[in-house]
Amino acid sequence: MIELLRKRRSIRKYTGEAVSRQAQELLVEALLRSPSSRNINPWEFVVVDDRELLAKLSMAKEHGSAFLKQAALGIVVCADSTKSDVWIEDCSIASILVQTVALSLGLGSCWIQIRNRRHDARTTAETYIRGLLGLPEQITVESIISIGHPDETRQPLAAGKLQYGKVRRNHYSVTVE
Repeated sequence: MIELLRKRRSIRKYTGEAVSRQAQELLVEALLRSPSSRNINPWEFVVVDDRELLAKLSMAKEHGSAFLKQAALGIVVCADSTKSDVWIEDCSIASILVQTVALSLGLGSCWIQIRNRRHDARTTAETYIRGLLGLPEQITVESIISIGHPDETRQPLAAGKLQYGKVRRNHYSVTVE
């Protein structure tokens, strides 16, 4: 697992090649196996592989979502926010786990933040997506995870660039060296 984390980088360029049905099934399994506080599982997922719909979803935000148009898959990570007070955390866990599994399958991915983002001056990104996907009012969108065959190579972050100064041991004033 640590080797996957060392290699994981946000990938925003994709070849356009389809993701196999078997790989999609493994990604869905990863989503459904992700931990959830008190095992409430408030999350819901919309797996999008329709090219036209991916193009529309790529316009969800003012900035930072256009690359979704080239991805083979977009996984819209949502939750029934009335079921749990920690739905954001539960969705975040599912989002990063599916990205890690995607990497293990040789795929690239990138998190597209939707919650608290704008589509345009009048509409939130979430409202835009709700209209595209027909989401019920109680379903809140956290993120979209773009997934596809990478068309770029990004070098892992060197161990020497890790921010060890942000780690404390036993007390805030004691940093790890």
